[in-house]
Amino acid sequence: MSNKEARAAVEAVWRSESARIVGALARYAGDFSLAEDLAQEALAEALVSWSVNGVPAQPVGWLLTAGRRRAIDTFRRHAARNEKYALLARDLSEEEPGVDTLFDPLAIDDDVLALMFISCHPVLSKEARIALTLRVVGGMGSDEIAKAFLVPVPTIQARITRAKKTLAAAHIPFSVPEQHEIPERLGSVLQVVYLIFSEGAFASAGDTWMRLELASEARRLARILVRLAPEPEAFGLLALMELTAARFPARIDRSGRPVLLEDQDRRRWDQSALRRGRAALATAVAAGRGLGAYGLQASIAECHAVARTAGETDWQRIVILYEALGRLAPSPVVELNRAVAVAMASGPAAGLELVDALTSRGELGSSHLPPTVKGELLTRLGRRDEARAALNQALVLCANAAERMALERKIAELGDAEPADTN
Repeated sequence: MSNKEARAAVEAVWRSESARIVGALARYAGDFSLAEDLAQEALAEALVSWSVNGVPAQPVGWLLTAGRRRAIDTFRRHAARNEKYALLARDLSEEEPGVDTLFDPLAIDDDVLALMFISCHPVLSKEARIALTLRVVGGMGSDEIAKAFLVPVPTIQARITRAKKTLAAAHIPFSVPEQHEIPERLGSVLQVVYLIFSEGAFASAGDTWMRLELASEARRLARILVRLAPEPEAFGLLALMELTAARFPARIDRSGRPVLLEDQDRRRWDQSALRRGRAALATAVAAGRGLGAYGLQASIAECHAVARTAGETDWQRIVILYEALGRLAPSPVVELNRAVAVAMASGPAAGLELVDALTSRGELGSSHLPPTVKGELLTRLGRRDEARAALNQALVLCANAAERMALERKIAELGDAEPADTN
């Protein structure tokens, strides 16, 4: 096998099984930070060995064994006389080469769940949680994460290093929370997965309208999560992502320009994703505990999914759902989305009144979203000059190149400014 083929094989295993590998090594070594280092050393060893001997029959087991041997070497260097490590070393020496006793399917799921809870621990900053989760659970390299979030590679590496040090200093144990703790701690995990998906679905900056690799990774993480922690809100988040991702094929035209929801060709929507999303939402509803914030957003997405045309959308129901969401998880973005729904249900003037009230409070700061919505509503009211001014303000504030193109197109469609009345 060539070095190139060996590298491709190692990368494929790591991308799909990184959480299992790091989780199992963390359980074995009792040190989360060390486990990630051991996994990287095992990968480096595999690059050499697999190019000579080929890919083993059990590549994950091979990597775990290699990582475990590296752990023994570390233990011996730092605590040569420690009886525990001596026993571990003796046990390992008695095993057959390439066979890993840690690869117990019954324990692996708990390892992955523990890894997700640690990577998303509330003691870490939001940015650190995202970077660490993508690194150790998603198997993404620092360069991939940096590219996805448009920051320098050293910045991502520094975030990951600080996160590991913070977890070590806080003495966070590598374990799944007690059953009664899971619902509370789950919120942090769900938030991280949601933020990853949001950046993938609605890129905050850069040249592209979406970052599909991030959105895809978030959906993969959510599917793992509902299997390991089948809580209603986890299903609600998965439903939201599936229903939103179903529209991806229609969100960009053949020229790469963004297409707004009301203008999308709904025949291009991914019907399989729609079915998966609705099934996940039905599971969340069936739990009978009432929908959480993600479940309510999924219900809004379902309203769009079931409408055959934009004109058939049940905007009154969407307004009600946004009102419920605003009570449960109040935020300026929710209020802005509610204003859009009100505009669709009751006319642009009613929506504009809500947007003006939100803008006057300054809660969305320098976001381009309020003037974008305001410009759209003013356009519908025929107030072209005011609409142009609002859209130009949005253009100044917008950091995404694809979205800027959409704003420029809207401004151009408004035509030249109306002549001043000289009478």
